[in-house]
Amino acid sequence: MKSQRVYVEHVLECIGRIREDSAAGRDAVFGSRTLQDAILRNLQVLCESTQRIESVHKEQHAEIPWAGISGMRNVLVHDYFGVDFEAVWQVIIRDLEDLQDAMWAILATMEHKS
Repeated sequence: MKSQRVYVEHVLECIGRIREDSAAGRDAVFGSRTLQDAILRNLQVLCESTQRIESVHKEQHAEIPWAGISGMRNVLVHDYFGVDFEAVWQVIIRDLEDLQDAMWAILATMEHKS
């Protein structure tokens, strides 16, 4: 079993990749299936990794919609034909920063306990 730190760091890595892939802006991303595929893959992996973070850490960050992240993972994995990239884009511009902040806070808590 991997440590909690590995999952938190992995989420942060995925967020960095999504930000990098979306940095050119909405028009560039919507015009490139390659960028969309990269973003979707990293979002899927990010969602999977958040499911492995212990509830004690999630409870400290109730502002994050953990169940929604889990639900998004299920859509990305099982209903990929039904993925609405406009909704994905909204997640990128609206939600990633809060998740990143929570991950950094969780990581700091882990380091403090070490």
